[in-house]
Amino acid sequence: MAPTNNATGNRPPRDEPTVHLTVSQAVVRFLANQYTERDGQRTKLFAGCFGIFGHGNVAGLGQALLQAEIQDLDAGREPTLPYVLGRNEQAMVHSAVAHARMKDRLQTWAVSSSVGPGATNMITGAALATINRLPVLLLPADTFATRASAPVLQELELPSSGDVTVNDAFKPVSRYFDRVWRPEQLPSALLAGMRVLTDPVETGAVTIAIPQDVQAEAFDWPESFFAERVWHVARPLPERSVIERAAAIIRSARKPLIVAGGGVIYSQATDSLAAFCAQTGIPVGQSQAGKGSLVYDHPQSVGAVGSTGSTAANALATEADVVIGIGTRYSDFTSASRTAFTNPDVRFVNINVASLDSVKQGGVSVVADAREALDAMALALNDYRVDDEYASRIGALARDWDAIVESVYNPAEPAADGSLNQNQVIGLVNTLSDPRDVVVCAAGSMPGDLHKLWRTRDPKGYHVEYGYSCMGYEVAGGLGVRMACPDRDVFVMVGDGSYLMMATELVTAVQERLKVIVVLVQNHGFASIGSLSESLGSQRFGTQYRYRSNDGRLDGGVLPVDLAANAASLGVDVIRANTAAEFADAIKVAKASDTSTVIHVETDPLIGAPDSESWWDVPVSATSELESTKNARTTYESWKKIQRPYLRPSE
Repeated sequence: MAPTNNATGNRPPRDEPTVHLTVSQAVVRFLANQYTERDGQRTKLFAGCFGIFGHGNVAGLGQALLQAEIQDLDAGREPTLPYVLGRNEQAMVHSAVAHARMKDRLQTWAVSSSVGPGATNMITGAALATINRLPVLLLPADTFATRASAPVLQELELPSSGDVTVNDAFKPVSRYFDRVWRPEQLPSALLAGMRVLTDPVETGAVTIAIPQDVQAEAFDWPESFFAERVWHVARPLPERSVIERAAAIIRSARKPLIVAGGGVIYSQATDSLAAFCAQTGIPVGQSQAGKGSLVYDHPQSVGAVGSTGSTAANALATEADVVIGIGTRYSDFTSASRTAFTNPDVRFVNINVASLDSVKQGGVSVVADAREALDAMALALNDYRVDDEYASRIGALARDWDAIVESVYNPAEPAADGSLNQNQVIGLVNTLSDPRDVVVCAAGSMPGDLHKLWRTRDPKGYHVEYGYSCMGYEVAGGLGVRMACPDRDVFVMVGDGSYLMMATELVTAVQERLKVIVVLVQNHGFASIGSLSESLGSQRFGTQYRYRSNDGRLDGGVLPVDLAANAASLGVDVIRANTAAEFADAIKVAKASDTSTVIHVETDPLIGAPDSESWWDVPVSATSELESTKNARTTYESWKKIQRPYLRPSE
């Protein structure tokens, strides 16, 4: 399908003024005029456009962004769609997604790439966005629509199909995908994409691929296409009869438990949740995405729940006769692979804006906005409160867990040489950061430890990407958080494994004068997978950064990798800290600075966080000659006996 050139004067069907622009110039002008609105508050949908230019987009979107920037600056105004140069296409998507999460999905970024590897580099970012249900607009270039020069550089040729390009790989990981073969198709593609980006249920990665020749082609566009558009972000109301049924089940409960997910935070329902818990006395366990939905010292807060949860939340989960899921998608970590809720009579009430999540675990499905549902439930349960015995147990379990956290933050017997373990590092950052500062993490052993140990003091103070748990997200995500919240310090907690995946965005931080504080934990390998490997009987095989020994195994001496020197070479300040006193001083220096700082600290990967007394289902080899694997299989089979489907209806 060849594009049509409208330079000869073809006009839109309706008699209205037109604007003669290229497809790329039209994209930039359109995106600059999109807004979201919720509760009467209007927000620009796109904070800007990340991009790395190549032969697919340099003459298209690259030219359009340059032209728009010059026009805005010449007119004495800030760029309406600011451009930021990233260093890695995947990282740019991560930054956009992190920004969207901090903005409660009301604002995001567009991300432009060239054709070929520039485009496919974004696929991991697209998967992360869609799995976490966070909006991002991806604009990968594509091959020529005219095929006049086919095959072009980096074009995928399939003998069975002439219209498939590498960008078709975006389809399974995008919530919406379109390809603009002709200029006339652009309005419908963009409008459909905006609908998905601003829908709390449907949101995720929106990918609109534009062939490189079409990007540079001119067309007469109706002026109305560029008018300001405000996309209303709805708060679906719960049905009265459903609230009554849910309230009746909760009223019958003697040991109810709330599982708070990310939907509580995105809905800005944290105040409603705190009031509901104070009214009813129902305790709250929090998923990774939901951590911060209740501050850690709220009387009904029992910390994280699930595989990386607190002993308090997990003890209450085993006893709960009614579980109230609010804005959670019940991932395997949250449900401890369906072993968390072991009361044989347990029933579920699920409040979620997405019907997909509201029907999980069976039970009453309340399809509604979290804040609206909580407020309605509070009215329906104005005569309900847990009994004194259960309230006392909630308080005792929470105090016991808090004492455990304190004991690992400040161990009674620290290392003789003053060296730190990861628990102490987390404790120092948590204690010395301000309540509104943000901790960012994604992969390795750190997310699980943070989920257990971090004392959240602000709904937006905890930012751990764990829907995809993508190594390399941390630094890029930290930039997105800082862009969204320039008045907060951002602490990026990252292990050496994730750091080596994608440290290059530190250069972007320097370029944009964005301050982030990166706590780089050097433990010479993959601590999380090492620990998991050991628990599965695989003896930490292939998880350490070591030389190959004479017998051919990777168990020789530790590699002489100097990550602090590497960070310094990227233009940031670097502080090496190996004791508690040095680390505390480093945090104070970093917080007082106006520039990005990397704090490098070595830790012992064999010292783990306190046990959650929970489980995560990772299959163990059914047969083995290794004694360690046999023992692990025995443990695995014992947990599998507890696992259950949760299919019983609650009505």
